[in-house]
Amino acid sequence: MAHIIFTQQLARFLPVPRLEVQAADLRAALDAAFAGNARLRGYVLDDQNRLRENVVVFIDGQRCRDRALLNDALRPDSQIYILQALSGG
Repeated sequence: MAHIIFTQQLARFLPVPRLEVQAADLRAALDAAFAGNARLRGYVLDDQNRLRENVVVFIDGQRCRDRALLNDALRPDSQIYILQALSGG
C-alpha cells in the first residue's frame, strides 16, 4: 500500500495521521485520504480540486508533475509526502 505522510504544519489545524491507501495515482490516493478527513481537502486542494499554491507533493522523492490533474502514477509501495511551503526569513 502507498503511504501518505502530511507535513506537521497541518497539525496546527487538524489531525494529520500517516495513511496507507491502495491507489493507482495521486488523485485516487488523495481522494482516499480525504474520505476519512473531509476538512483536510481544503488545506491541500483549492476550489478547482488542484493543489493549493502553497502545497507541494513528492512521490518517491520526485515532485509531482501535474498540479491540476494529479495523475502521477503510484507504485504499490510509494511514499507520498504532502508539504506546505514556508515563507519568511
